[in-house]
Amino acid sequence: MQYPVFFNKVPSIQLQDPLSNFLGAFEEGKMEISYIECVKLAGHSCPTVAGAYLMALKGLEALYGDQLPQRGSIHISMRDGEEEGVTGVICNVISFIAGANGASGFKGLNGNFSRNNLVSYNVPMEGEVKLTRLDTDESVTLSYNPSMIPADAMMQPLMGKCMQGLASEGEKKQFGKLWQERVEKILLGTENWDKMITINKG
Repeated sequence: MQYPVFFNKVPSIQLQDPLSNFLGAFEEGKMEISYIECVKLAGHSCPTVAGAYLMALKGLEALYGDQLPQRGSIHISMRDGEEEGVTGVICNVISFIAGANGASGFKGLNGNFSRNNLVSYNVPMEGEVKLTRLDTDESVTLSYNPSMIPADAMMQPLMGKCMQGLASEGEKKQFGKLWQERVEKILLGTENWDKMITINKG
């Protein structure tokens, strides 16, 4: 499997998953989720998937500090509806990382380890996404704006040619390369994370 090498340079997210520990999947429930796993989940790598990953990374850091985030013990609230814009894509990535699901999620074992009903949409808030710890009721609200990382000027005309079926194989590859170069700048430009990601506690 070949993919852009920068995927491997993105910091992974460390978690503890009590359900995985109980069922013997991961020793002590300790696990990590990488950017490439979220790319597989979404089926693509783009600024939206990158932003969802960074919101999860920074949001969990703000909620748990030096402690390992507890997967399956976090509620995710989305400001917009599930079918609006890229809301579903963002929520899918963050809920995968947090171990949260909607009504169809895992119902638990004798009242323990349930993963269902941990996602809500159309929740009024100042940001885009709200993460809430079930054990302490502490929460963080996050927003993401990658506009400070502009796309290459050639991307728009190349995308137009690709969508119209007029692009050569070389132009198709060039478009994909330029697309991922922007994603790389978003994910590896750590000096810009605090500018792109807005976090409000409470």
